[in-house]
Parts: sequence; structure tokens; C-alpha cells
Amino acid sequence: MHPILFKIGSITIYSYGVMIALAVLVCAWALSKDAKTYKISSDVIFDLMFWTVAWGMLGARIFYVFLYWDYFKQNLLEIIMIQHGGLAWQGGLVGGLGAGIWFVHRKKLPLRFTLDLVAPYVALGQAIGRIGCFLNGCCYGRPAAWGIYFPVHQAKLIPTQLFEAGGLFLAFLILKYVQTKPHRVGMIFILYLWLGAIERFIVEFFRADHDNLWFGLSLFQYTSLVIFIVGLVLLRRFRK
Repeated sequence: MHPILFKIGSITIYSYGVMIALAVLVCAWALSKDAKTYKISSDVIFDLMFWTVAWGMLGARIFYVFLYWDYFKQNLLEIIMIQHGGLAWQGGLVGGLGAGIWFVHRKKLPLRFTLDLVAPYVALGQAIGRIGCFLNGCCYGRPAAWGIYFPVHQAKLIPTQLFEAGGLFLAFLILKYVQTKPHRVGMIFILYLWLGAIERFIVEFFRADHDNLWFGLSLFQYTSLVIFIVGLVLLRRFRK
């Protein structure tokens, strides 16, 4: 829709990058306020955010480049052009979660409690980031007469980016609500995995920026199924 917000001389400000930065700032601020309730310093939260966001974005980019290597091997410079969009949630989950677990162990924080504390804001950050996808025109949906006109694609497309933003924001609200109720430690994180997987699985039926594999399902839908099953395995383990 509006990939470039404005230019200052030779400097170009991209809407995708602005929304990613906004997501990080909003989530870091809100998470630091929640952490104070449990006497966790803001410095620890900001360091945790730094490592999880940095490695999450790296993992998301690597996975995306891997999926579309046929394009990137012909356009190697595009690999580092993250402002053009191109982050895969599944790769970001692996990268960010790995870095987060490493940091939590380093600081000797309770793992499951910290995952529960962070999980709602991961969903919120993703929701804000999807608005950046909408402005950028990536992660687009199938053509539809009732869709929104995307100048970059010169077609009316289903605004799957907004569907995802709405679904992830709803997940954020659900997770914050469950936090206020009695629950087993670790359940908020598991619920995030389930909600994120379900949301992505459903929205994939309306997207048109990649091919389907077996039984009419995309690779992202299969990875969503894997993430949902991982949540079931973690639930069984946490109960033990």
C-alpha cells in the first residue's frame, strides 16, 4: 500500500521497518512494566528483548530466504534488504525462543514463568508487525472482487495481513486475560503456540504468495501443525 513512508534526502524510511521498530518499542515498554510487578529489573527485560528480537528476526529471515532460495540466489543483495519484507514466523519462533532460553538460563530466571510473561507481547509484536506487511504489500492474499487494491500488485487482494493482525491481537487479549486467572505455570506460553498455529493455519487458506504442497496445504500450514503438536507435548511434560 505504502512501502515508503517518506524520504529525507538520500535516506528512505520504509513502513515495514517503522512498524517493526514500533512493535519492539511498545512491547519492551509494556513488558518492562509487567516485569516490575515481579521485581524483575527493566535492564534485564531490555536485554532479553534485544537477544530474542535480534535472533528471532535472523531466524525468520534465514527461514524465509531458504523457502524462496530460487529467487534469492538470483538476487543475493536482496537477502539483506529486510526493509522490503520477508520474515517467516516459524523461523523467528525458533531463533527467538533459542536466544530467549539461553538468556534466561544465563540470568538464572525461572524458564516457564518467563515464557509466560513474554508470550502475550510476542503476539502483540507480531500483530503490529503484520500492519507493516500490509503497508509493504507483502504476505498478500488471493485476488478477490471485495479485496483491497494493492498498487504494488495492481490488483484487488484479500488483506490477509490485516486478518493476521486482528487474529494475533485477539490472541494477545486472550493471553492477557488468562494471565489474570489461576493457571499452571507454562500454560500461557503453550496457549500462545496453539493460538499462533491456529491463526496461521486458517489464514494460509486465503494467501497467495506461495505454493501449496500435499493435500492442498502449504509448508507454513504443516509447520503450524508441528508447532501445535509441540504445544501438546509441552503440556504433557509440564503436567508431569
